Amino acid sequence: MKVIILAGGSGTRLWPLSRKKYPKQFLKINPSDSQNKSVFNKGSLLQQTLERILKIVSINDIIIMTNDDYKFHIKADIMGISQKSCDNIILEPIKRNTAPAIALGIRYCKDFLKCKKEEVIFISPSDHIIEPQEKFLKYLKIATKLALKGVIVTFGIKPFYPETGYGYIKIGNKIENLNNDVEVYKVERFVEKPDIFTAKDYISKGNYYWNSGMFIFSIETMEKEFQRYASKIFSLYSEGYEMIVNNFDQMPNISIDYAIMEKSDKVVTLPMDIYWNDIGSWDSIFNIFPKDDKGNVKIGNILTHNTKNSLIMSEKRLIATVGVENMLIIETDDAILVAKKGDAQKVKKIVERLESEKRQEVIEHTTVYRPWGKYTVLEKGQRYRIKKIVVNKGEKLSLQLHHHRSEHWVVIRGTAKVVIGNETKYIHENESVYIPKSTLHRLENPGKIPLEIIEVQNGEYIEEDDIVRIEDCYGRENL
Repeated sequence: MKVIILAGGSGTRLWPLSRKKYPKQFLKINPSDSQNKSVFNKGSLLQQTLERILKIVSINDIIIMTNDDYKFHIKADIMGISQKSCDNIILEPIKRNTAPAIALGIRYCKDFLKCKKEEVIFISPSDHIIEPQEKFLKYLKIATKLALKGVIVTFGIKPFYPETGYGYIKIGNKIENLNNDVEVYKVERFVEKPDIFTAKDYISKGNYYWNSGMFIFSIETMEKEFQRYASKIFSLYSEGYEMIVNNFDQMPNISIDYAIMEKSDKVVTLPMDIYWNDIGSWDSIFNIFPKDDKGNVKIGNILTHNTKNSLIMSEKRLIATVGVENMLIIETDDAILVAKKGDAQKVKKIVERLESEKRQEVIEHTTVYRPWGKYTVLEKGQRYRIKKIVVNKGEKLSLQLHHHRSEHWVVIRGTAKVVIGNETKYIHENESVYIPKSTLHRLENPGKIPLEIIEVQNGEYIEEDDIVRIEDCYGRENL
């Protein structure tokens, strides 16, 4: 079995925690965290997905679909849980939804991993919580056997409340003699996200399941369905991996549900009796975390008085609440979201407005991750900016210069190897160095611990695009 993990989404429904350049799959959310402890010190949702899948396949059997914006995040997360790197990372040339992405992933399996038509492919999102994992893996093994019989197996989750943020699967008749271990049903139809009244009706009828977004099939089966229902995708697919990549912009922008699932007569559902959550909204976050005696989820530095049934999350500051109920309050360094519980799906309206106004708060946090480490903007004025920069051990920034700003670096932890013009020097804790405008320079961490410095920029233009890269070991061009 090969596993294709879809990790290219830019999920914004968890704004302000999730941003365009740091989306949901990289968030460190763990429902087992106890109250008043940070949720940001656990493995990311992608890492949790990898750890779950690595219990049944090797790292060489995993293919990760993403895009250029996230490739360094992906590699860092993989190295955080596996001593072996994942060589099977596919960067989609442009975003074209899940049907073209899956076709590209299958073609990669055939052309580079030399998979036969009988190979079973498991499609998994990168940002879901599933418990207990052992029970889920048993379902996955059963589904693998089913897929070899020529069906596309979807995983249905028995709904335990009327969720409006999920799609649903309406099951039809039970399929006899397909598997003796579990009940398997014909899919009657897929249903889009309903309103609350329709969702309640689905719950009462009992034959509707949440669509988990996971499914499994053999290469041969999916090839036939692409040929039958998505001829434009199949035409490029038939020409090979390189042809798909070079002509990816000609692929239709369509999901696998619309392209195949809603049309195929080979789709079945395997209902799973497990806990599953796609962490698709702040209401979902509220549901998965433990509550205090007033029904509150409190994460971070929180004080409450006469507060009930609310989610209050602080990344840095103290948040104090008095006399509020059924509220969502989420704080980050540069933004605070306040909303009513039940309205979490409408956060996307705020995101759309931020995007239309080209606001930085929708793109990235004050802490920005780079392949060499990260930096945090501490203060910014008209002609200055102050950053805290962390360079991971053994890593280095590009050899670069700035035409419009000078920089001062002060080492607060570790040892810095600094190149300024033709001079190389080592800077230790509580020592500093000055880099004039238009001077070639490079910062490197030669030590065994993370290097931390404070950088003070000064000049008439201090934005990130005033970087002229001369040499970069990560293959990046100028910002």
